[in-house]
Amino acid sequence: MDDNKLIQENEPKDLSFTAIYGSQFRDYQEKVQEGEEPAAKTLPSSISEEDMQALQRSKEQVLIGRTAKRKLEEEQRRKSRVREKAPKPKKERTAEPGGKLGAGRIVGRVLTVVLTTVLAVVLALVVIVASIIHGPSESARDTFVTTVLESGNLKFLATMFLSEDEINEIVSRTSMGEMETDIDEGMIATDTPVEGNFDEHGVEIVQVNGRSFFGTLMIVADPSQVFVGTTYPWGEYGKELGQLCDMHQAVGGVNGGLYAADMNKGGRPYGVCVSNGEILLNDPSGWTGLYMIGLDNKNILRIESISGWTPNQFKSFVEEQGIRDAVAFQDEASDSNNHFVPLIINGEARQLNGAGSGANPRTVIGQRADGAILLLVTDGRGASGHLGATAQDLINVMQQYGAVNAANLDGGSSSSLYYDGEYLMTSVTLYYANSSWRLPTSFLVKSAAGEGGN
Repeated sequence: MDDNKLIQENEPKDLSFTAIYGSQFRDYQEKVQEGEEPAAKTLPSSISEEDMQALQRSKEQVLIGRTAKRKLEEEQRRKSRVREKAPKPKKERTAEPGGKLGAGRIVGRVLTVVLTTVLAVVLALVVIVASIIHGPSESARDTFVTTVLESGNLKFLATMFLSEDEINEIVSRTSMGEMETDIDEGMIATDTPVEGNFDEHGVEIVQVNGRSFFGTLMIVADPSQVFVGTTYPWGEYGKELGQLCDMHQAVGGVNGGLYAADMNKGGRPYGVCVSNGEILLNDPSGWTGLYMIGLDNKNILRIESISGWTPNQFKSFVEEQGIRDAVAFQDEASDSNNHFVPLIINGEARQLNGAGSGANPRTVIGQRADGAILLLVTDGRGASGHLGATAQDLINVMQQYGAVNAANLDGGSSSSLYYDGEYLMTSVTLYYANSSWRLPTSFLVKSAAGEGGN
C-alpha cells in the first residue's frame, strides 16, 4: 500500500477527547500492559468502555500513520542523497552534416552578426547623408551632392533625398563656364632649358596638399618622354598601371581616358585612342561633350573638343595636326557636374561657379611654358580621411606649378600614379589599395636615357 495513502487512512478524525481523559486512559493502558484485566468499574465513570476501546484504536492508528510517515520521509531523504551523489548526465551534442558539431549554429550566428553590422552601417550612412543634405550648411550640401553625382554608383544618395529640381538648382550653383580650346603653340617653347630637380630618368616627384586632398605630382622634363600606352588589341580585360609600365618599358605613368570600367574589366576604351601616330580606336560619335587630350608631333599638349565628330573627321584631324598620342574624356553638357575636361587654356583658368565641381580623386595632365609635362593624381572618397579635390583645387595646383594648359582626365577609383617600380597613388577601392584598376589606356613616361616607348 502507498505510504501516503496509509497515513491518510490512519489519521484520526478527532482526538480532542484524549486531552480530556489522557491521564485516565494512561492508567488503564498500564494495567492492560501488566497483564491485569481492569474491571469495568476501574474505568473512569465519565468514559464508557466502548469509548476507551475507540480511543485505543485511534492511538494505534496514529502510531501506524506516524511510522509510515517516518518511513516515507527516510525514503525520500535516501533518494535525495543518491541523486546528489550521482554524476549529472552530459547533454549530448548532435553532429551536423559535414562532421562538425554545431557548424550550422556557428554559421547562423556569424551571419546574424554580419547582417546586423551591415544594417547598422547602412542606417548610420542614411542618417549622416540626411544630416548633410538637410543640415544648416548650404556649402556642405552642395559639395556632397556634386561629389556623388560625379561617381559611377553613388548618384542615388542625391536622388534619394532630393527632387530633380533641387538637384539642378545645386548643380547650377557649382557649374563651369564654356571654354575655347584653341591652343596657342607660341606660348610653349619645348626647345628651352628646363629647370627642376630631375632624377636620372628626367622626372621630379612633388607632394602636394589641399584642404580636402593629398596628391602626387610627376613633372617630366622632356614632353617627348610622355606617350599613350595601351593593351591593344582590345580584349575583355585591361591591365593594372604597373603592368602597363612593364609592357612598354616605362618608368612611370598615370591612368588615361574614358573606358569600360564595369566589374573592373577595363578591356576597352571609349571614344578615341591614338598611340605613336596610329589610330587604335575611332568612335567619337554619340558621346556628349567628348574631348581629345594628347600630344602632337611637336610635343604640344592638345585639348580638343570632338563632340559630334564622325570617324572620318577625326581621322583627318589626326593626320593634319600630327597627333601622335591621345585619349578621350567627357565634358558632359547634360550633367555639368558629372565630367569636365578643360581647366586652363593659354594661361587662362576656366570660369567656375563655386568650386566648379564636387570633390573626388582626380587625374590631371598639364604643360608648362618650357614644355615640361605635369601629371597630377589626388586621393579622395575617404582615403586617408580625404574627400577629394574639386575643379578649383586642380586649377590652383596647376597654376602653382606653372601650367599654361591643363585638362582633367578620368578620375575616381581609376586614379593612380606609378613610378620607379611602386605605386605612389593608388585606387581608393579597398581591394586595389596596393595596385590600380585594370585599364586599357594610360599616359606613360619613358626614361630620359631613351629606354622604353610605344
